[in-house]
Amino acid sequence: LSSFRLMLEALADGVVTDEETTARYLATMTHEVERLSLLIDDLFELARIDGGALRLRLEQTVIDDVVAAAVVGAMPSAEHAKVVVSFQPGPPGTTLNADPQRLTRVLANLLQNAIRHTPPDGSVTVSTNATDAEVLVTVADTGGGIPPSEVAHVFERFYRVDKSRSRVAGGSGLGLSISRGIIEAHGGRIWIDETGSTGTRVMFALPVGAGDS
Repeated sequence: LSSFRLMLEALADGVVTDEETTARYLATMTHEVERLSLLIDDLFELARIDGGALRLRLEQTVIDDVVAAAVVGAMPSAEHAKVVVSFQPGPPGTTLNADPQRLTRVLANLLQNAIRHTPPDGSVTVSTNATDAEVLVTVADTGGGIPPSEVAHVFERFYRVDKSRSRVAGGSGLGLSISRGIIEAHGGRIWIDETGSTGTRVMFALPVGAGDS
């Protein structure tokens, strides 16, 4: 907001008049508005989760369709970061009673985190699996991984493993907290799998009868 205000004042007071700088200021302010809008959306979502007001719109959902769409949505970010994103589907036609829009938000959060923390020429792999009782989704990257001492804290709001990252480069620090709230509202669980030798593996499981209550 401070930088936004300073740019607005510079334009309004005529301090900046050349077209190139004006265009740059306008582009920067547009980006800032978008970023603040996303942050506000995240805060409203957290308020709904905390207040027990998160309402799921449940329907029979093919999990692989939701994952595939989320992977496609992440492709522009992945291409910009020079990271390869792939999808390994599980048993075809696996369905559950869930809110596909909310699950898409969870997957978008996990994919953006994975892409952000994976170096160029690295990869992010999303896979699904299913048992009679639950559907399992895994988002695995080839980044630097999470120190064991940090794993217990990553789902806390505003928490960042890399403290040097700014809010612009590192996101709001709310994505994993929101993801946990959405998954738990479905009766599921989400966690960091520490069995891998490299990178980070975030996994969540949803009961096949998710949201039936």
